[in-house]
Amino acid sequence: MPLLPSAVFFGNTLGQYSFVLVVILFLLIIFSWIQHSAIGRLEKISVRSKNTIDDVVVAMVKSIGPSFYWFLALYIGLKLLTLPAIADTIINALFLAWILYFAVRTANVAIDMLLARTNANESERTARHMLALVGKGSLWVFATLLLLSNLGINITSLIAGLGIGGIAIAFALQNILSDLFSSFAIYFDRPFEIGDYITIGEQSGTVERIGIKTTRLRALQGEEIVIANRELTSVRIQNFKKMNERRIQMNFGITYETPHIVLASLPKKIKDAIGSFDGIRVDRVHFSGFGESTLDFQLVYFVKSREYGEYMDRQQKINLALIALFEKEKVSFAYPTRMVYSAKT
Repeated sequence: MPLLPSAVFFGNTLGQYSFVLVVILFLLIIFSWIQHSAIGRLEKISVRSKNTIDDVVVAMVKSIGPSFYWFLALYIGLKLLTLPAIADTIINALFLAWILYFAVRTANVAIDMLLARTNANESERTARHMLALVGKGSLWVFATLLLLSNLGINITSLIAGLGIGGIAIAFALQNILSDLFSSFAIYFDRPFEIGDYITIGEQSGTVERIGIKTTRLRALQGEEIVIANRELTSVRIQNFKKMNERRIQMNFGITYETPHIVLASLPKKIKDAIGSFDGIRVDRVHFSGFGESTLDFQLVYFVKSREYGEYMDRQQKINLALIALFEKEKVSFAYPTRMVYSAKT
């Protein structure tokens, strides 16, 4: 005897099963059309736009594959049937797990794209990778707790246990975590970058690597200096690469035998002698005071370069110009002298 549409199987008729099958196929067609239409429109917008947000949205939509729409259509179709309570509970739990899985996966795609940077240096790549791991791990933990809560499992004690365990781990790894978060602070605040010449206390050198735990400098003598990141965020740092020009204060002395008329004219002559040099801006030249065996002068000038080698080239040029000027004016540099007077007996 042929099966009738009114025949009941597992609480539903064949007609109901046929209707559900048609609904599932129809939904698959609709979902597929919506995805392709949405991707097409978003790609057109992203081509005209210069920001990365629309590219992120396109990637997130593309990451939702056909399996998601198959499961969504199947879930909607099964909800149209009369099912046992246990079957309905299992289907709802599977649907929630499936939704959370794709939600976290699409969020991970957004995290990867937002933190991606093709021209990033090693320190930036490390910091971005760590941020991505922390973000993705937090999303998976949150999704798991949400799923367990919706399944009727009491997660209060679990959260409390995770909190206590997290505190214990934080105490055990205090120094490591301090260095880790300090590396994030260095990355976001950017007090220095790879290639900068910095001074920390008595240590100075060129930054070669900014890692998760330590930063490595190359000293002028050639040795490598390794400094914990937590130290770099708690001390004063001098970054010489950030300066646009270098201020130099130069002190020198001449002999007391220098005539008054020559002494009075020297500041202007010194300024005229070195003021025309390329890359130098003279601030002031003054007869600053009386030393024990010298008439003291103070020269302040700026070198329009941050490079130490260029500063030394110009300092040498100024020194030679001062010697030439003093030879012309018959002025002698002073050196420590002592005059001894003796009485004749």
